[in-house]
Amino acid sequence: MIPAAAFLLVFLPMLLEARVSTAHERVLRAAGAREPRGDVYVLMQAIYPASFAVMIAEGLIRRVTYDALVAAGAVVYVLAKGLKYWAIVTLGPRWTFRVLVPPGSVSSVQGPYRWLRHPNYIAVAGELAGTGLAMHAWYTAGPAILLFVGLMMRRVAIEERALAGLPE
Repeated sequence: MIPAAAFLLVFLPMLLEARVSTAHERVLRAAGAREPRGDVYVLMQAIYPASFAVMIAEGLIRRVTYDALVAAGAVVYVLAKGLKYWAIVTLGPRWTFRVLVPPGSVSSVQGPYRWLRHPNYIAVAGELAGTGLAMHAWYTAGPAILLFVGLMMRRVAIEERALAGLPE
């Protein structure tokens, strides 16, 4: 039961976020936004949902039932989602899954960006960690999180270069 609920709580918001991202992409491209070369978006697009899927599958195999770890993981996941949605609301139509930089774009210093340079990525790491904890995913969570954090670090470097207007 817990893994099935986790599946819905993870993948329904992911689908809604994809819709928002696609709508924002259209707005940004219409405004002349450029997408830098070398982005890891295609890898992230596959590995992000796969990371959750393998952790939830491990939860199914373990037959996870409600306990303190599930509760703690759920709290971490919900707090991470809150941070992510705060970042999304702050960026408005500038938020997408892709790196799209409109002409004259500057880094945001509003909302969570006042204190954190890349709150969205911190939130994604929290989503993964919370899910891993809740699913008791001792075998899959570590590799999934490390792989995705590695991709996010590469993505951050690409975003920083794009926002600074540096050559690709």
